[in-house]
Amino acid sequence: MLFQRPNFTEYVMARLVTVSVGLFLVFITLMVWLNDNVQQNLLAIGFVGITFLVFIYAIWRGAKRMQKELEKLNDYLANLETLDEVSSEASFFTREFEELNKNLLKALKKAKKREDIKQRYNAKLKLKNRQRADMISAIAHEFRNPIASIMGYSQTLHEDADIPPALREKFLEKIYNNGNKIESLLGRLILWNKFESGEATLHQSSFDMHALILEVKRSLEEKYKNRVIKVSGSSCMVHADRTLMDVVLKNLIENALKYSKDDVEVHLSPECCVRVHDHGVGISQKDIEKVTKKFYRSGTHNWDNSMGLGLSIVKTILGLHGSTLEIESELHKGSTFSFCLPKSEE
Repeated sequence: MLFQRPNFTEYVMARLVTVSVGLFLVFITLMVWLNDNVQQNLLAIGFVGITFLVFIYAIWRGAKRMQKELEKLNDYLANLETLDEVSSEASFFTREFEELNKNLLKALKKAKKREDIKQRYNAKLKLKNRQRADMISAIAHEFRNPIASIMGYSQTLHEDADIPPALREKFLEKIYNNGNKIESLLGRLILWNKFESGEATLHQSSFDMHALILEVKRSLEEKYKNRVIKVSGSSCMVHADRTLMDVVLKNLIENALKYSKDDVEVHLSPECCVRVHDHGVGISQKDIEKVTKKFYRSGTHNWDNSMGLGLSIVKTILGLHGSTLEIESELHKGSTFSFCLPKSEE
């Protein structure tokens, strides 16, 4: 650049020197004109010259210091996005610069706060996008098999009019069961979406947990024929959302039925603690804390066969009731899922 603006010190000194030289020349002219004594004039001019030099030096020192303070503040502003902190104890030459530093400190804190909020929002958005992609993948995976089965059996029934009645009934039952499976998956997906959006609310009432367990037992034994669910314990009144507790029990007991060939045991203690035990494949220690996470899938087992939502839903429902899901398991020996609810005061 042919022309570059001067810095603060250069600007002040240029103005000061110009004015000082002008005043000094005026003083010399007046001294020569008013006083004929050459020796006195020289002494006076020398004294005034030295005075001007001291004055200019003092102004130069002050301007230099102010320039440094301006450069410090300018550096703060230039690196505002990457600056970690502004020193609140920095020493400044004037009160105005001190106030500028305090205001800059406030601006930096606000900027950092906004940046932190932005980063947390972006991280949350990325997590949501990743979960959405996982959900779509899980939906496609879980719905593919029952839909394929329904289409296969339906096509066979449509193309072969001479299928024996017994085989026809078997195919229709398969179609019906796969339709129920799709309905169950959709129900879990809708319920999970309500929890995620905060729309789920508790409708609590007093009911007998033992009676609810027996209802779930009958329902699942109709679905899993030739399987036995052993229920032990006695009546225990709790205050909870009966519909959501039904979801919890069905998820836990159905998981036990899916991953074990032996009988499933459900025990209700006098303290209203439910314990679901199976003698199935078990869960490794490294997977126990992960199986209740949304969309989690083990490398060897799909623990709940429900888009990775079953145990996550159970954990969420129990959390809404102030309870927690406890898991004890050992590979190839079985698992125990348990939780407790406070007794009803009624």
